[in-house]
Amino acid sequence: MTTASAWTARALMARRRATLGPHSPTFYDEPLHVVSGQGVWLRGADGGDYLDAYNNVPHVGHCNPVVVRAIADQAAKLNVHTRYLHEPVVEYAEALLATFAPPLDKVLFTNSGSESNELALRIARQHTGNTGILVTDFSYHGNTASLAELTTGLRVKEQLGSHVRALRIPDLDGDLRPEEVVLAESLNEAGAALASLKASGHGVAALLFDPLFSTEGLLRPPTGYVEAVAGMVRAAGGLIIADEVQSGLGRAGSYFWGHELYGVAPELVTLGKPLGNGHPLGGVVTTTELLDEFGEANLYFNTFAGNPVSAAAGMAVLGEMADRELRNNALDVGGHARGLLGKLAAEHPRVKAVRGVGLFFGLEFIDETGGPGTALARWVVEDMRHKGVLISRVGPHGNVLKIRPPMIFEHKHVDLLVDRLAASLREREDAETHRPIVSRVL
Repeated sequence: MTTASAWTARALMARRRATLGPHSPTFYDEPLHVVSGQGVWLRGADGGDYLDAYNNVPHVGHCNPVVVRAIADQAAKLNVHTRYLHEPVVEYAEALLATFAPPLDKVLFTNSGSESNELALRIARQHTGNTGILVTDFSYHGNTASLAELTTGLRVKEQLGSHVRALRIPDLDGDLRPEEVVLAESLNEAGAALASLKASGHGVAALLFDPLFSTEGLLRPPTGYVEAVAGMVRAAGGLIIADEVQSGLGRAGSYFWGHELYGVAPELVTLGKPLGNGHPLGGVVTTTELLDEFGEANLYFNTFAGNPVSAAAGMAVLGEMADRELRNNALDVGGHARGLLGKLAAEHPRVKAVRGVGLFFGLEFIDETGGPGTALARWVVEDMRHKGVLISRVGPHGNVLKIRPPMIFEHKHVDLLVDRLAASLREREDAETHRPIVSRVL
């Protein structure tokens, strides 16, 4: 970063704090001032190009020309309240629902993942007559008041609601006991949580989960765990809500939606802004039975969600996914990444595991005692930014690299990413051999 660009960024940061306040978070010790994006690249105000290996919202690439043209063309023709009859929303609903298996055959459009999860929980509570919710013990599903009461993966002032129980997700990369032992223990814990909700009078309305357990650190549960818990929830009268904001739309590679990894058919699926490549668009996909029941009891509409411009953005994203075979790309490029990261892990004792599937992957770090390598992960994220690659970190200890690029990521981008990651780890290890390093704080 040049001196001039550094001063410009600091001046902009001062203006941001003056208007948005000092608590609006940014990445990195020295916030990155970006001025444009194209494909998998972001251009900084310093003139540098940064490989974006983190942002999933521009699902088919920054400023994707097909999406931009679709938005511009529709905005120049018609954008109107969703209570008027117009073709784009119907056309998009038909195309989106075609990616789901029966009985998921209806959609309610929203503007964000938070709104989608709020609406899905409302539907589940009304259908079951219960209020109890199961979430995982380090998760995030949105920013509304009711979602804050079930947030376990971010700092919030709201206490965990009395109607909420948090499940510890078993992880075969972290628990080396026999898989059947890990599975049995975790299912007993799930049973106890469900019994607690019943005993407290809340009953069971829903299990809300991210199929890739991404905020939790990209965990790898035992075979049959998700299916078994889903069965227990349904036996207790509850519904299954799959939060696909991060996991879905082909990112897992082997399937279009994350819940398909487990053969689980949720009653409700929640979607967010990747649907529109960052344009405000989300949705709740559900069944005819649930939608009819909800619609008959509630006059529900959303002024902006699914408007013609949003629908055009969504159609363009689905078109790019199909035309460029981006689900297959996630499988191929993600496999290439895991192969290279596996070799990297074998060379560095501080790498405990390669995590994730498809185009959502990362490395888990440990420290010299075998504990969580939080300081190392923090340092690597900062150092990679200085090497022109943008990543983040996740998990309860912040020791898992979070690599979740646009779906147009290619082999050459993975090669660049891993090459610079290897250099970062070598430099850290060389420095630690000669002198202690004070870790940067994000």
